Amino acid sequence: MAVVPYKDKTEGKKEQVSEMFDNISKNYDLLNRVLSGGIDIYWRRKAMSLLKKAQPKLILDIATGTGDLAIEANKQLNPDKIIGVDISEGMLKYGREKMEKLGLSDKIELKMGDSEKLLFDDNTFDAVIVSFGVRNFEDLEKGLTDMCRVTKEGGTCVVIELSTPKSFPMKQLYGFYSTKILPLIGKLISKDNAAYTYLPESVKAFPDGDNFLAIFEKAGFKHAFCKALTFGICSIYVGTK
Repeated sequence: MAVVPYKDKTEGKKEQVSEMFDNISKNYDLLNRVLSGGIDIYWRRKAMSLLKKAQPKLILDIATGTGDLAIEANKQLNPDKIIGVDISEGMLKYGREKMEKLGLSDKIELKMGDSEKLLFDDNTFDAVIVSFGVRNFEDLEKGLTDMCRVTKEGGTCVVIELSTPKSFPMKQLYGFYSTKILPLIGKLISKDNAAYTYLPESVKAFPDGDNFLAIFEKAGFKHAFCKALTFGICSIYVGTK
């Protein structure tokens, strides 16, 4: 059974995830910094550094949210254009305001889009990137396969996702933090009880590490590898088409 934010509702995961991000969009950036202790900035920086050699000119940022990964990609890679798509209009609204303030509206275009049914032609993008988004897909393999479809031959896909630490004592510390502390802080700041209960549940249910790489390769990406960060709390997956 799919892990969903609002267990008392009948809508599918996609609709519920969209509603959840609309609800927390106002405080999303603040919550990211607080809940990760700011280390999410390092994770994005590290992931985009892995694309420097490829020098992609046209990049698609999946589940872009408020555009943090797109901004980091622009800073490090200086592509011609980045298009970010997301199913939450609330998140996109704050993202567009951010691009306006940074003077990046011409360079980074944010638009509504379903990551599992991308409205782009085959072989369009030099790179497809996503941070903390594939965990929210209704159908993971379907979403990854569509990401592969729109990637050019020889193009690169970089996925950043939360994962579950496997070793003592980080496994136990992370388990306590994610189930006891994180939902409490999330509730206080976002006023959405379900959103930050859903987060640790979705991380626990996510097929991380080698399990994700198997699905990644089945979706069409080759030479895939995983780089674990911060004692296994976060993983970066890289594959080429």
